Amino acid sequence: MAGKIETAKGRIKVALGSLTGNKELESEGKLDRRAGRAKEKIGRVKAKVDATAEKAQRKAVQATDTARDAARGE
Repeated sequence: MAGKIETAKGRIKVALGSLTGNKELESEGKLDRRAGRAKEKIGRVKAKVDATAEKAQRKAVQATDTARDAARGE
């Protein structure tokens, strides 16, 4: 969410800088947009890592249960 807000803020700054001829504001907006996109990508990667970790944990629990059942002769 923070990445999307920063990207939107950057777009506004770029537009305002372009309209007013303020190159510094326009450049600042471009940096904000890049930072926002980077935060969005980091968020997506984090979500994938979390999902993969949860899946691995479920498989480990399942394997443990299977091994315990086999040891008990079930």
